[in-house]
Amino acid sequence: RLDRQLMGIDASSRIVMITSAGCNALDYLLDDPAEVHAIDVNHRQNALLELKKAFIQRGIFDDLFQMFGIGSHPRCTDLYRSVRAQLEPLAQAFWDKRISFFNPESLKRSFYYHGTSGIAAWLMGNTLFKLRPNIRNIALCLLEARSLSEQRAAYALIEKEVWGKFANWLVRQPALMTLLGVPRPQIRLIQESYPDGLTGYIKDKLRHVMTELPISDNYFWRVYITGSYTLNCCPNYLVESNQAILKERTRRLKTHSCTVSAFLKQNPGEYSHYVLLDHQDWLAWHDPEALAEEWDLILANSRPGTRILMRSAGLDV
Repeated sequence: RLDRQLMGIDASSRIVMITSAGCNALDYLLDDPAEVHAIDVNHRQNALLELKKAFIQRGIFDDLFQMFGIGSHPRCTDLYRSVRAQLEPLAQAFWDKRISFFNPESLKRSFYYHGTSGIAAWLMGNTLFKLRPNIRNIALCLLEARSLSEQRAAYALIEKEVWGKFANWLVRQPALMTLLGVPRPQIRLIQESYPDGLTGYIKDKLRHVMTELPISDNYFWRVYITGSYTLNCCPNYLVESNQAILKERTRRLKTHSCTVSAFLKQNPGEYSHYVLLDHQDWLAWHDPEALAEEWDLILANSRPGTRILMRSAGLDV
C-alpha cells in the first residue's frame, strides 16, 4: 500500500520488479500501468504468479478465493487441468508435481504451509502451540483486535509467553532464517550492525509491527498465523470487486525467470519504476561486480523521474 503511494503509477508506467509470489505485481495493475515485468531467478515464484493469473483469467471468483484465499480446494487437481494450458512450460512442470499443495486433506491442509517459509511457519506454529497451548488463542485475539491498544495488550501476553530460552535459541539458527527467506549475508548484516544481534532485531521488529501498525487488514501476519486469509483481510487480487479490472489487465503482466541484469540486457528500454526488494543485500555479499553491473543497467534503462524502491537489513546501506 505504501509502495503504491510512493510510486505514483499511471498509464505511462513501465515497471520492472522482483516477482516474489506476485501479489504486489497484481496489486500494481489496479493503478493501470502500461506494463509490468515480474523478474525472479527462482522460477517457482513465477510459476506461482502464472497460476494466480490463470485463475483470475478463468473468471470464477469462488474457485480463485478457495485456492489462494483459503489455501485449499477439494477439486484442486481438476481445476488445475482446466488452466494448465495457459502456463509456461516451467510452470507446468512445477505444478504437475505439486498441485497437491492445495489438497485440503493433506497433512498441512493449506498451500501456505508448503514451500520453505511456509514449512518454517508451520513448524514454528505447531511447536509453539504445543509448548504453550494458550498461544494460539492469544494470537487470534491479536488478529481480531479493534484498536492499537487492544493489539498492544494482546502482544504483551504473546511476548511474555513466547520469548523464553527455546525461542531465543530458535531464532539464532541460520537454517530457520534461511527457510524464512533471510539469506546468510543478511543475517551477518544484522548481527554486525544491530546492537543486540539477530534476536534483538527480530524482537524489536515484531514489537513494532504488532503494536504500532493496525493488524486488522495485515494479511501477511494473518496467513502466517492461520494458514489462510479472510474476505476482508487478503491481498487485493483476492478482492471480488477487483476481478473485472484484473482480468482485463493481467496480459500486461509478464514473468521472466532470470536476473534483473539479464532482463535489461534482453529488453532494453526506458522504464519508470524498479522494485528491487532486498536482493541487493545478497549481491553485495556474494557478487559485488554483479551488483555494480545491475546498477549500471538500471540507470541506463531509466527515464527522467524513474523511481527505484529497495530495502535492506543493514542499518547503514
